[in-house]
Amino acid sequence: MKQTNGIPRIGFLEKLGFCTFSTASNVVFNFKDLFYLFFLTNVMGIKIAHAGIITAIGIIWDAVNDPLVGYWAVNHTFKNGEKCRPFALWCAVPWAITTVLMFTSFDVAYGFKLGIAIAIYFLFELFNTFAAIPYNSMGGLATNLDADRRGINVARNLGGCIGSGIGSIALYPLLNLFGGLDENGNVMMNDAGRTAFFYAAMVMGSVCIIGSFAHYFTTRERVKQASEDDSKIGIVQVFKMLLSCRSWVMNTLYVICYGMLNLLIMSNINYYATYILGSASKATPILAAFLGTSVVSTLLATPIDRKLGRRRTMIFSAAVYVVGKIWFVFDPYSMGAIYVNGIFTAIAMSLAFVLFNTNRNNISDLIEWKNGRRIDSLVSTCDNLASKLSKAGANLLMTATMAKAGFNADLPQQPEAALSTICALLGWVPMAVAAIMFVVVFFHPIETEMAAMRADRDRK
Repeated sequence: MKQTNGIPRIGFLEKLGFCTFSTASNVVFNFKDLFYLFFLTNVMGIKIAHAGIITAIGIIWDAVNDPLVGYWAVNHTFKNGEKCRPFALWCAVPWAITTVLMFTSFDVAYGFKLGIAIAIYFLFELFNTFAAIPYNSMGGLATNLDADRRGINVARNLGGCIGSGIGSIALYPLLNLFGGLDENGNVMMNDAGRTAFFYAAMVMGSVCIIGSFAHYFTTRERVKQASEDDSKIGIVQVFKMLLSCRSWVMNTLYVICYGMLNLLIMSNINYYATYILGSASKATPILAAFLGTSVVSTLLATPIDRKLGRRRTMIFSAAVYVVGKIWFVFDPYSMGAIYVNGIFTAIAMSLAFVLFNTNRNNISDLIEWKNGRRIDSLVSTCDNLASKLSKAGANLLMTATMAKAGFNADLPQQPEAALSTICALLGWVPMAVAAIMFVVVFFHPIETEMAAMRADRDRK
């Protein structure tokens, strides 16, 4: 079946399906990024240097398995003729189970504890990769209409805001409900804290299953490869196709910056709330402001993109991120500064999310135009490889600098050097990364290449 221009417009129910699956995915993403390192150090009692190695190894494995799974997926077709959507059905339950296991504290010797944590993280990242295939690919396969693709990515980011809320804002109330917080709102480092985390993770895992099933039963793959060539694509051929597309290369650099910025804010906000503000639960209103702003920014992403154009909107997003850090860099102990930091970050990251995912959908079209083959699952999994390797490096740098500064979860009061490091990791370090992002998007050619493709197709 060849691709045609007669694909119907995407309806509300299908966008809702994308939204619910994004909710599930972001429950996991934010729950893990916000709390896993904190859980390892402050609940399981693992030294921060060791915890940094565990999370870095997990991220590297996630990065490596991304293109491996994507390569297998692009050469695999399910019995119903679809390439990506069924992964949401078959991977939902194991994905949820490994999410729960990640936040289960095993009462074993310290060495075994490290080994179990690594093994579970490996399993989690494997199933998380399979779940990410429909999450990242279906926007390009559900429709070939750019307006609907933007609409899908807006729905996805709205779901992302909801999922972020469930994965972050809801955690401390859940921990309190399950008896895991002390009178000051901090997580108890005993059996009560460990049990509360386990029950909270079960709630998150249930949301994963519901969101995955909703996505599978409401969406459809409609965009088919124009060429009838279904022969196996070699791995060398895949990378030649990707690297010959300048938009993919620049979008990969864009995604790398985005991933590093997310890691820095998500991994450090709980340490900031616990040791700078004096209570871990004080992260909740900061995250609430972040997520509320994200919802509004997501709704504005499409009109801003139409008004300014894709490249200018990406430039605007990066500039907002840099500007939002200025007050915090000069006064990191100010409550006003941390809120402005969070709000401006939310604006920038929401726009970036919608734009780089819409770029991914367009890049799949560009590669098909140049090579005659669609490789939707590999467009995202291969740029995720680079992104996650950079996140692993950033994670190791972050935990190593905190360890060198004297951070110790057993201490009620951290050394001044550790506090300064936490502030830097939320301030000038991501500000520098955002400045690099600004340069990257300034040279992003997506609009030029898409115009060339449309002109060529119109001539034919």
